[in-house]
Amino acid sequence: MLITAAAIFVLSLAFCFWIIRPAQTNTVEIVQDGTTLYRFDLNNTENQQIEISYNGKVNTVLIENGKICITNADCPDNTCVHMGWLTAEGLPIVCLPNRLVIQYIQSGEADAAG
Repeated sequence: MLITAAAIFVLSLAFCFWIIRPAQTNTVEIVQDGTTLYRFDLNNTENQQIEISYNGKVNTVLIENGKICITNADCPDNTCVHMGWLTAEGLPIVCLPNRLVIQYIQSGEADAAG
């Protein structure tokens, strides 16, 4: 029984490391309500600001020095703004009221996008 518990522990630990591994790509996508609006390779994208509207509300997305974040949002709690810069090992930036997600995509997805 001890060997089984140890095996389960080791497999669980390996699974956790697999889940939180760094992104293998520097390609991000901005998705709103299930539709991909933008896809960027942050290594090759110039600094820019993008305004994304949803039902009259606006999110301001900033790409700067190979990083991306939401700097302003017309939503009640501004959780997406407080999430800061998107990191490879972190969670996606999400604005639930405006149905917006900014996330790294896996290398296979980035290759398929061309």
